[in-house]
Amino acid sequence: MNYKETIEYLFNCAPLFQQVGSSAYKEGLETTYLLDEHFGHPHRNYRTIHIGGTNGKGSTSHTVAAILQAAGYKVGLYTSPHLIDFRERIRVNGRPVDEQFVIDFVERERNFFEPLHPSFFELCTAMALLYFSQEKVDVAIIEVGLGGRLDCTNIITPDACAITNISPDHTQFLGTTLQQIAGEKAGIIKPSIPVVIGETTPETRDVFNEKASSVAAPIHFAENENLLLSAQIHGDGFLYNTIEYGNIEGELGGEYQIKNTNTILSLLKILREQGYNIAAEHVRKGFSNVTSLTGLMGRWQRLGTNPTIICDAGHNVGGIKYIVEQLARQKYETLRIVFGMVNDKDINSVLSMMPKNATYYFTQATVKRALPSESLAEQASVYYLKGKCYPGVPEALEAAKREASPNDLIFVGGSCFVVADLLSSLQGCK
Repeated sequence: MNYKETIEYLFNCAPLFQQVGSSAYKEGLETTYLLDEHFGHPHRNYRTIHIGGTNGKGSTSHTVAAILQAAGYKVGLYTSPHLIDFRERIRVNGRPVDEQFVIDFVERERNFFEPLHPSFFELCTAMALLYFSQEKVDVAIIEVGLGGRLDCTNIITPDACAITNISPDHTQFLGTTLQQIAGEKAGIIKPSIPVVIGETTPETRDVFNEKASSVAAPIHFAENENLLLSAQIHGDGFLYNTIEYGNIEGELGGEYQIKNTNTILSLLKILREQGYNIAAEHVRKGFSNVTSLTGLMGRWQRLGTNPTIICDAGHNVGGIKYIVEQLARQKYETLRIVFGMVNDKDINSVLSMMPKNATYYFTQATVKRALPSESLAEQASVYYLKGKCYPGVPEALEAAKREASPNDLIFVGGSCFVVADLLSSLQGCK
């Protein structure tokens, strides 16, 4: 098989959650442990850092990776989902996993894993952990896929872990209350391993304290440490004033990056105490060069001017909340929103938050979970959101651009898959 055939095989033999949703979810770690044993526990050959949470874990993971790269470490980075190419999930110093490694892994190991019927994410995780070992990374940043307690990344023993925040998402698996969701996310807290909690609510703080206490894990609440003194808009990103590193230019835009930064600063403090050689210059370089160092895309990403075009992969209530607040602070003549969602999110809660002063271009991503644009438009009308329907993201964006004046703002989002289709079309991948 060539690379394209190999990826199609992976998608077909192990259902991809981002495509089909709950039918691809596989509870429990039994298969993960079998895969890990088969490959010789490769994650024991390098240091790891585990990052979970509902929102912000992707940006946090990429930023920490960028800082460690700037400090001279060889860094593995495992994240999900991918936006354009599967190889985005597995990177070493920002470089995606080699196509040939993916091909060889499948061809060499399929006779072992096919009888196990692993989920797509189980197979990807095993592949990533093995690749990092073969590449002899110094440290790997491992992002939790879904939840924490039963997530297949939870077999690692990290130097430290971080949980960014808790908000409702994947409630069919993680629970319907913040306490239940926090309990699942807290499952990555391990005996004697320090953990940073980025944000808490009255419902979640006790959950984290109880879990950390039960396993004697040092717990640090970033919102109490206040290592970030202030943040102000600086270009498309932010200028941060910090206690330990002075002023830092943050490349990533989006109001939620302020919370992420506070979490990252607390995590860096722990890593330095553990002997990581991280100086102020490394922190500054990492924060200001995240996208070039790691390949991160889709976080309040500016794609055009006159009119301004911005996309963001935020896709649940917590993520959309920050996006709506940021849209309200932008200057424009007309706000135009290219918008699509998947069918297993809290659609009504998201729609109730969306700006009513915008012109909407309802669309759907090319995944099975995508909510048909007509259904989305019908539900949106209940909240006085008005616009036309388009069969795909490129068509919706082209319509918005045709109707826009140079001073308008076009925002594309609602789902990471909408952003994925957008970026793929701009790169000529579809």
